[in-house]
Amino acid sequence: MAAVEKLGGMFRALSSRNYRLFFVGQGISLIGTWMQQIALSWLVYRLTDSVFLLGAVTFSSQIPSFLLGPFAGVLADKFNRHKVLIVTQALSMLQASTLAALVLTDTIQIWHVLALSAVLGTINGFDIATRQAFVVELIERREDMSNAIALNSSLFNMARLVGPTIAGLLIAVVGEGICILINAISYIAVIGSLLMLRLKPFERVRQERKVWASLKVGFQYAFGFPPIRALITIVALLSLFGMPFTVLLPVFARDILQGGANTLGYLMGASGFGALSGALFLAQRKSVVGLGKVIIFTMSLFGLALIAFSFSEVFLLSLALMLFSGFGMIVTMASCNTLLQTLVDDDKRGRVMSLYATAFMGMAPLGSMLAGSVAEQVGVEYTLAGCGFLCAISVVPFAINRPKLRRMVQPIYERLGIVPEIATGLQSAASMTSAQEEQ
Repeated sequence: MAAVEKLGGMFRALSSRNYRLFFVGQGISLIGTWMQQIALSWLVYRLTDSVFLLGAVTFSSQIPSFLLGPFAGVLADKFNRHKVLIVTQALSMLQASTLAALVLTDTIQIWHVLALSAVLGTINGFDIATRQAFVVELIERREDMSNAIALNSSLFNMARLVGPTIAGLLIAVVGEGICILINAISYIAVIGSLLMLRLKPFERVRQERKVWASLKVGFQYAFGFPPIRALITIVALLSLFGMPFTVLLPVFARDILQGGANTLGYLMGASGFGALSGALFLAQRKSVVGLGKVIIFTMSLFGLALIAFSFSEVFLLSLALMLFSGFGMIVTMASCNTLLQTLVDDDKRGRVMSLYATAFMGMAPLGSMLAGSVAEQVGVEYTLAGCGFLCAISVVPFAINRPKLRRMVQPIYERLGIVPEIATGLQSAASMTSAQEEQ
């Protein structure tokens, strides 16, 4: 009976109709997205044999998020997020359809891939920040928000488990073009779910400030408060030093593990399984207490797993290490997301989450280009080992400053009237007990 209740609690956010619809539609679309990503990586490496160009494609697909992310946050706070998402998903469908047509007609060239990746990156720059802020509107009970964020991560990583595995098998049989075409078709599901939502009439908040002024306020709010600044910094460092491992995986799959597209699919699938396990671990938690300690542990685990993977030449060992890296990466990212969503004021949520998206998606292209360039000189093994080491030590400042951050966060939740059990992951159970005794 207790197990049933625990399982129900793990999926409690799905009791909200709007969130349930969005969850299903987004899940189908994300499987297609991961299929396209694997197909594109394999296509580029097959056509060019260049690690640098693998990094360049990732750079072109993600650098727009770095440049446009903060402006997207202003847009998310000002306009109807529902309509913005419908537009971004429709444009993403058009991009995937164009790419599929070029690959299937065998007219694809590397400059096509770079240009269309930049187009998708521009669309995602607006889509990600808006989607992060939009999830809150779909939840009927505010106390289910952290569960919804964890389920979103679960969904993303379920797709990351299924999509690459299917793509790896399909590429070997029918080629990359079919995988990209499936992605284009999958957008019908998420667009349909968006159209079926029942939302309150949109009321535009009158803002006296212009875009630059709103942007400035958002920056000052986020980076002027150390706990928010620390969480965004962790995400940025993890993205900068850790995310390039996905760019280098085709090289490990083909040249080090002596495999093919299916090997790449299995590696990505193992990482996705680990990430899914991490997301479900967060979803079953009833509170966010202790997430600060969790972040320290999982960031270190991620870095150490990458170091070990970089020197593995055994397929099964590599799969196991990918599982640990996926677990560490997603728990760190989702924990930071949960704490940010809990800390931030509603009227600045879009801008703060756009900075989160910029740190997550925007720093990755810089890391990918850097990793691709270094790998050309010293090899992928030492490059990935260096990335893992930098990830592991990046969390040290956060670990040292955690007690001070905890003290800064506590008054905010007391002022908001949020009960201590779900108040803050930067606050340890001991400090909460002490605060209750003082009251």
